[in-house]
Amino acid sequence: MATYCTQQQKEQMMEQFVTACRDAGLKVTHQRTEIYRQLVNQPDHPTAETLHKRLLATLPTISLDTVYRTLTTLEQHGLVARIQTAESQARFEAVYAPHHHLICSRCKRVVDFQWPDVDTLQPPADLAQWGQIDSKTIVMHGVCSTCSGS
Repeated sequence: MATYCTQQQKEQMMEQFVTACRDAGLKVTHQRTEIYRQLVNQPDHPTAETLHKRLLATLPTISLDTVYRTLTTLEQHGLVARIQTAESQARFEAVYAPHHHLICSRCKRVVDFQWPDVDTLQPPADLAQWGQIDSKTIVMHGVCSTCSGS
């Protein structure tokens, strides 16, 4: 069910990150690189605050504001995705392959899953009047088997 990257895929994502930053005219700073690396290596979809706490171990002077600004910049350039949850805080992930999310309403864990049937569906014809649709993402909420004791 979960979609995790292999070490080779993670390395490719880091290489693509550098290329995408340069193509977008963004400097490939140590802080941007480490923020992105954390998202690539940790599949738990952290909040900006959680990400900040993790980064303090290797970047003790990084501010929470820098983490927020960097995530916003990377999101604007399609390198990071924001996952809206029922919580007040957004969760983040590195963009890699089309996938969807399951969110446990008790433990708040976010799990990736792929659903090729949905990915290939065309939206209803009446949505064509709305404009161009760039992506389709499904977020399902429920209680995971760990929390429900199943």
